[in-house]
Amino acid sequence: MIAGLNAPQRDAVLATEGPVLMLAGAGTGKTAALTARLAHILRSRLAWPSEILCVTFTNKAAREMRERVGRLIGPGVEGVPWLGTFHSVAAKMLRRHAELVGLQSNYTIIDTDDQLRLLKQLIQAEGLDEKRWPPKQLAGLIDRWKNRGLNPADLDAGENEAYANGRGQEFYRLYQDRLKTLNACDFGDLLLHMLNIFRTHRDVLEQYQQRFKYIMVDEYQDTNAVQYLWLRLLAQARKNICVVGDDDQSIYSWRGAEVANILRFEKDFTGAKVVKLEQNYRSTPDILAAASGLIGANSERLGKTLWTEASGGDKVRVIGVWDGPEEARRVGEEMERLEREGASLDALAILVRASFQTREFEDRFIQIGLNYRIVGGFRFYERAEIRDALAYLRLVAQPADDLAFERIYNTPKRGLGDKTLEKMHRHARARQMPLAAAALELCDTDELPTRARNTLGALMRDFLRWRDAAATLVPAELVRTILDESGYTTALQAERSVEASGRLENLSELARAMEEYATLGDFLEHVSLVMDNEADASAERITVMTIHAAKGLEFDHVFLPGWEEGVFPSQRALDEGGLASLEEERRLAYVAITRARRRCTILHAANRRIYGQWTSSIPSRFIAELPQDHVEQETTLSGGASLWRANWSEQGDPFAHLARDAPGRTQTRGPGWQRAVATGYDATPKRLAEPGRSAASFAAKPRADIAVGARVFHDKFGYGTVAAQEGNKLEIDFESAGRKRVIDSFVKLA
Repeated sequence: MIAGLNAPQRDAVLATEGPVLMLAGAGTGKTAALTARLAHILRSRLAWPSEILCVTFTNKAAREMRERVGRLIGPGVEGVPWLGTFHSVAAKMLRRHAELVGLQSNYTIIDTDDQLRLLKQLIQAEGLDEKRWPPKQLAGLIDRWKNRGLNPADLDAGENEAYANGRGQEFYRLYQDRLKTLNACDFGDLLLHMLNIFRTHRDVLEQYQQRFKYIMVDEYQDTNAVQYLWLRLLAQARKNICVVGDDDQSIYSWRGAEVANILRFEKDFTGAKVVKLEQNYRSTPDILAAASGLIGANSERLGKTLWTEASGGDKVRVIGVWDGPEEARRVGEEMERLEREGASLDALAILVRASFQTREFEDRFIQIGLNYRIVGGFRFYERAEIRDALAYLRLVAQPADDLAFERIYNTPKRGLGDKTLEKMHRHARARQMPLAAAALELCDTDELPTRARNTLGALMRDFLRWRDAAATLVPAELVRTILDESGYTTALQAERSVEASGRLENLSELARAMEEYATLGDFLEHVSLVMDNEADASAERITVMTIHAAKGLEFDHVFLPGWEEGVFPSQRALDEGGLASLEEERRLAYVAITRARRRCTILHAANRRIYGQWTSSIPSRFIAELPQDHVEQETTLSGGASLWRANWSEQGDPFAHLARDAPGRTQTRGPGWQRAVATGYDATPKRLAEPGRSAASFAAKPRADIAVGARVFHDKFGYGTVAAQEGNKLEIDFESAGRKRVIDSFVKLA
């Protein structure tokens, strides 16, 4: 049972009496040690299965522990009734004592959708404007309060002011009262109710303190306040609690986790035995040394140094590239090389700080034919907010697109319900016309209630204006205008949540992607091809995911792009959390590096395009903190970069046109949206012209060394032949990407 464990692991397994902190670094076999400890207690008859409390954070972790212990001692582990997640164990307790908090034992656990519906009802009943005070914002606050173990009466003035100008406490109390009336609770209540019971009913607490001879907790660094308080009360009598965790991998403060819980374990349980698991079985010496050197810059940590008996391996590579597209191209080339050398695509991973970073890699992999998977989320163009934005754009480009109209006619919420949609469908079928055309006609009738008719009319007027604007705005500016004027951006901003912030970042990245296309039609065609490219689910695929989602995983080759100030560490995190957030960002970097088994590659770009403007970037401070003896530095400012420098000296910034490139591009505009929605066809070409300025005033001097027929190279699209030339704009037939329109400063002669 313990024969295969190293000395510190065996020490942790055999230390059964008294508090134990198993400080387990990345890849040090903490799951093996924890399951061996549980198996040892059972086999040694130190406790019956029902006398052990073992809590995890996920059902997967609980299931894996059952399976592992079962392999060690046989199927008897299935009889360990108190092995499960925090919420499942608390729910089981609450069933037995529900009446103590005003519930019946058959209470219902509501999901997120039910919670939002209930909060919406309360907000409406109190006469609040739900657009200004959205239910999602209130739900996030209540979840945060419950994670901290706070009841309505516990809120101070600052917390109370967080919602509806000082009505946070009132709405929290109304919500809790309504849940009791419904004999229901949400997930946050499961632990909070049990904490309240333990605090107010000493006999119940003592019952469980006597029941559990041993308590074991996995991933203790991820516990929030209410979990910590619940565990501490249960363990106070016997103090036989063993927690397993790594303070250097505490990366979930945004969902309530408090690294302080593991840092103060020795104070909470005097005389606690601390066992450090530092022998790593995953990574090479250089990878471990780089990660240890980086995390050493944190002040709030217990301290440990990872090491391995393995030898050899490559140093951590740090590669500086010119911009985001070159970053994606470089990673793609590296992965193609690894595949040619026999590496499995399943062993390759790209770990990003924010989900919006995946878009350029997805586009690149599709261009060069590499299969990939997005783990822990959707592919970029499949995310809900991106699909919503694309639906608006599709309807501007093609007014007969009924599927797009159905998706956004009430997104964001406008009060247009199913009955309004049903009437539009009925009218559209009767007249054999698209939904948008039917909506226009219904706005001139009394078929719809006044409020619905006015709202729908305003939306249709918006589309008339956006379609007209499409003739004078470049695609990227058009989508920003639509998202702002439709209220979509405002709705996400009002949510004030981490998820909403991520969606806003994704929409900004969508606009950035559109800057590469001359017309809206070109971009929508590209998206259609991307979404049609679905790899065989059984085929090997590169893994693309956020660093948060990668915790607990490992890969042979890990690529870490975007290590620049403002991206990683995240500027938003620093602005909101200061030094504490910086240390968590550094822990996140530590987690990222330690996912690599054989090779870790960090990339940073000198330039990023943000909100349509090229912005100079500086390398992340985390790169400077890596111990240089274990790092191999490389800078690739070749190709487009050298051309950029030459053009800068000759004619100024060649990227400046990107901020004002509307003139000179071809768009389509019909004789009017009213006719277009009826015909579904609109192909009247018109040159764009910025109001008050002519296209000629923006004309850039063409390069003299490029002519039709010339063979050229583009950093993103590869090799191609110039097919047509208009000023400084080229049409090029690329070998891999087909015909594209590009600016001549973006290519060099092959």
